[in-house]
Amino acid sequence: MKPRILIVDDEPDVVQLIEYNLKAAGYDVVTAADGNEALDLARSSSPNLIILDLMLPEVDGLDVCKVLRRDRSTAGIPIIMLTAKASETDRVLGLELGADDYVTKPFSPRELVLRVKRLLRAETASDDNEVIQVGDLSVDIPRHEARVKGKTIELTATEFRLLTVLVKRRGRVQTREQLLRDVWEYDTLIDTRTVDTHMRRLREKLGSAAKNLDTVRGVGYRFLAE
Repeated sequence: MKPRILIVDDEPDVVQLIEYNLKAAGYDVVTAADGNEALDLARSSSPNLIILDLMLPEVDGLDVCKVLRRDRSTAGIPIIMLTAKASETDRVLGLELGADDYVTKPFSPRELVLRVKRLLRAETASDDNEVIQVGDLSVDIPRHEARVKGKTIELTATEFRLLTVLVKRRGRVQTREQLLRDVWEYDTLIDTRTVDTHMRRLREKLGSAAKNLDTVRGVGYRFLAE
């Protein structure tokens, strides 16, 4: 079965461009033109990934992202935001609300398809059968599950991948640039605040296990070994 992508944008030309390129890459596509329709389709059509424009009629993209992340049935769906270059504040807020990645308008369709492939690849089962236990935290890599004191925590695909990289390299400092390459697979350096935003979210979700996430000022992050 083809992976299904939900495109949410109120600009028909943009939707047509994205839809054409995604279908050419082998994906099934559904579309929504406003926030309410997006929420309905996210729940009813079971998309594997959502491409979400921030500037939407009725319910804007930030509110859509917030609702999706609070609903257990949609909380784990990867989200790529489409943003205007000038909307830096919205971009950071979108990442804080749970978006996995962002692409700025105007964008390269090829780059967007590559971002989609990367996120979907992160969602698939890993060949790594390792289960890592560090203090209160257990990271089950093949199941894509993280638990703190036995309780499962809801992580997005990118958050889980970030946590896995840090835990597998525990004790070693990872620069923001390294994390952008190894987690996001960016070939060129982008705004490293993307890493910082995801780390803040990860800390909030890890609860008592967050004490192991260490910030090395001016360099990056590391997961402390017990």
